[in-house]
Amino acid sequence: MAKKGSWQEFSSNAASTARPTAAGAGPAGAPTPKAQQRVRVQRTKAGKGGKLVTAITGLEAPEAELKTLLKQLKAVAGTGGTVKDGVIELQGDQVAPALAALEKEGYRPKQAGG
Repeated sequence: MAKKGSWQEFSSNAASTARPTAAGAGPAGAPTPKAQQRVRVQRTKAGKGGKLVTAITGLEAPEAELKTLLKQLKAVAGTGGTVKDGVIELQGDQVAPALAALEKEGYRPKQAGG
């Protein structure tokens, strides 16, 4: 039991019972096929100063491959964008062009949100 005045969110054995992450599942070095990845495309304004961006999440690929995909998406959508923490962000409402381009690349994307 914790001493009075100290707060502990998790017990000390919580780390040993944690489930493996999706990236850690399966044999080491075997990437998930494009058609089996859970790719989500959604519009958001959160933390962007009220500006609309299209966020693409769930891509399991190396940083270099994400940048190549970003370049293709920017060319299709005719807009700017960036990669931040494995999430591709396109400026503006680019959900439809992003879905079409990702399907053409072999992914099975879904529109998330409203």
